[in-house]
Amino acid sequence: MNKNAPEIRCLRQDIERKLNRHLRTPYDFEFLANEVRTLLHEHISPTTLKRLWGYIAGAETTRLSTLSLLAQFLGYTDWDAYLASLAARTDVESETFAGEGVRSAELRAGQLVEVTWLPDRRCIFRYEGANTYTVIEAHNAKLQTGDRFEAACFLIGKPLYADRLVRDSEQPTSYVAGSRNGILTATRLDIDHRNSFNS
Repeated sequence: MNKNAPEIRCLRQDIERKLNRHLRTPYDFEFLANEVRTLLHEHISPTTLKRLWGYIAGAETTRLSTLSLLAQFLGYTDWDAYLASLAARTDVESETFAGEGVRSAELRAGQLVEVTWLPDRRCIFRYEGANTYTVIEAHNAKLQTGDRFEAACFLIGKPLYADRLVRDSEQPTSYVAGSRNGILTATRLDIDHRNSFNS
């Protein structure tokens, strides 16, 4: 997942609130890594944390395993449980999730989502659970039918971030659609609509 996604911004804020400190120095990230190790008996690199907070340059995406570990540090079972909690919270600032759209936490496995962006791009994704989608239809897009990827949400006016994109036997990669103008529409389709597609 892209480290600038609104859900990750909320995660960073919640962790800083739990620690009662802003993470701004190398010592702060070492402190968090030690706190995670003490509480969960799991290792997380201070360098990974620095990248996630944007303290140092690095990968623009964050592994799901890292997000789940940090969600567990906050008391959730995994990243999906944290996302589900965000959907129900009233303390999350509206601008963090500016724009309408579709969030994975609101979907059931098997539901379809149609997303469009410029110029004349349209895809239909099937939600598989655990923030994972399969491309069912792709029109004028670099995404292809059968591709699988991870995404937490599709927000109108924001780019589509497809993390851990897998095609056939190729290595996972990341893909961004609508980087200039964001996506135009994100629509949940009627669950019965999936019957017109092959699994």
